[in-house]
Amino acid sequence: MLNFVFHNPTKIIFGKGTISQLAEEIAPDKKVLMTFGGGSIKSNGVYDQVKKALCGYTLFEFGGIEPNPRYETLMKAVAVCKDRNIDFLLAVGGGSVLDGTKFIAAAVDFKGADPWDILEKHAPVESAIPIGSVLTLAATGSESNGFAVISRESTKEKLAFASQYTFPKFSILDPQTTISLPRRQTINGIVDAFVHVCEQYVTFDVDTPLQARQAESILLTLMEIAHNVLDQPDNYDARANLMWCATQALNGLIGCGVAHDWSTHMIGHELTALYGIDHAQSLACVMPAVWRHQKNNKGHRLIQYANRVLGISSGSDGEIIEQAISKTVDFFHSLNMPTRLSDYAIASDRFDEIASRVIGHKGKLGEHAVIGEQEVVDILNLAL
Repeated sequence: MLNFVFHNPTKIIFGKGTISQLAEEIAPDKKVLMTFGGGSIKSNGVYDQVKKALCGYTLFEFGGIEPNPRYETLMKAVAVCKDRNIDFLLAVGGGSVLDGTKFIAAAVDFKGADPWDILEKHAPVESAIPIGSVLTLAATGSESNGFAVISRESTKEKLAFASQYTFPKFSILDPQTTISLPRRQTINGIVDAFVHVCEQYVTFDVDTPLQARQAESILLTLMEIAHNVLDQPDNYDARANLMWCATQALNGLIGCGVAHDWSTHMIGHELTALYGIDHAQSLACVMPAVWRHQKNNKGHRLIQYANRVLGISSGSDGEIIEQAISKTVDFFHSLNMPTRLSDYAIASDRFDEIASRVIGHKGKLGEHAVIGEQEVVDILNLAL
């Protein structure tokens, strides 16, 4: 097992009606800025629940945070925070709202000239405004980690940062808030959580049998409940289990002491930045291609995944690996999630540019750091 430090200070408040507990988590003297997205929280009743729970608080609002939160928008919220002396941020929405709010929290306190340096130059985050969240979409796990991914429209970049200071102090997870989600967002959430697990599991073995079993249990559960969630959108238990899977997929626990990949995400971020496809759509296209390209390095874990998660045991090693990849693609297709870049009219004309951008931002990718520019081009071609 690799050395690790596990630090997760987020308090999770899970279940029906838990938004009413907000006032127990935020001191009444705080100046609160509620951040949200396109307004769905007003149509599904979440906005009213939050307002009721925080009746009597000094509460300001900032809406319009995009599905891929934009630096340009978030800096407007930073100005509001400074103007109003905000000392607590409450993110109400999905992972994008949470990610954007984390950046706002870090940018307000940033002492450098340009907060974009947090993302582009890895400038350290030394403090941040405290954050809480009310989650309305099960997908990213952002409700229980310190990670955030931010886009910049002017440069077509999508970059990530992480900080111990941007963990939410608490996150309220009421599965009822996800029932009204559009089908596309629910599908995206299932795929996003699934790939999060795979980025930490389909790597190589470092003698972590418990973490492997934990990862496998999340994958098995996602595959088991996915169609229940989609076929019965108001099935509370299915929604609750999806929400808990998504949180467990990226709260740090299954990643403790294991080898991580994240090349699928890094390549996917560039695709989203340049072409505007959904984050999960990019992942569903790229991950099978990464697995095929890296099957010699990932072979042991792909066979273990085939055996334990997919129930595949017959055939040569090569045949089992190919079956594992094909069955994963079949699962995505069963959700009506395309797995080819050509399905989004993406051609190969910008693959060299994408490879240059992703390696320029991140250096060599993968758990063995062997994926350079040419390998990224090869992977993208496999994903066509």
